[in-house]
Amino acid sequence: MTDSRVEVSVAFLQAFADAWNAHDADALMSFMTDDCVFDASAGADVCGERAQGAQAVRAAFVDVWTNFPDANWGDARHFVCGDRGVSQWTFTGTRRDGSRVEVHGCDLFTFRAGRIALKDSYRKNRPPLAA
Repeated sequence: MTDSRVEVSVAFLQAFADAWNAHDADALMSFMTDDCVFDASAGADVCGERAQGAQAVRAAFVDVWTNFPDANWGDARHFVCGDRGVSQWTFTGTRRDGSRVEVHGCDLFTFRAGRIALKDSYRKNRPPLAA
């Protein structure tokens, strides 16, 4: 009998981070399950703003680049343990009003069959920097 689990690696998470920095929604969605969930770092609910399903998650990802056209997740560090993983990063971006954001953050991942089923994002709550 063959083990049907597909292992996710640090290289997988780095490729996912690279797709974020390339602002490539199609590439990002290739890492996600069809029934994926994205919990954003902000929102009215206890989990932040939740997007469920590939179409809603893709739209939420694109919305990040709409709000921060120069968004970048730098200094990425990753680890994977079984069906869970973490990416730590420094987010930088400029809002449409010219104010800048620079904060540390992380994503907590749950994997299923070699893809991301849940991306749960967190970042420090720091006031925007002057334009």
